Amino acid sequence: MNNMNQMMKQVKKMQEQMLKAQEALGDKTVEGTAGGGVVTVSMNGHKKLMNVAIKPEAVDPEDVEMLQDLVLTAVNDALTKADELANADMGKYTGGMKIPGLF
Repeated sequence: MNNMNQMMKQVKKMQEQMLKAQEALGDKTVEGTAGGGVVTVSMNGHKKLMNVAIKPEAVDPEDVEMLQDLVLTAVNDALTKADELANADMGKYTGGMKIPGLF
């Protein structure tokens, strides 16, 4: 019975550590870029878009589709990096297992 109590304490401690790590992701940011940096987006570890920066040379009224593609590419790049950040931070506690709804 003592082993079971010890195991439950360890599980509770791990859950607390995972919660803190998940909360800390909100304080970390990643950047996604496109077009050699003419479009840059910043996103936090919770995948909340924080900033979009577009250099003037990316704006061509005759080619709006190109700008749309650049923004889309930069956002997708940031999303990929946010996923990698979450996997790296949370993977310390999950041993690489994907836990649905956690991140």
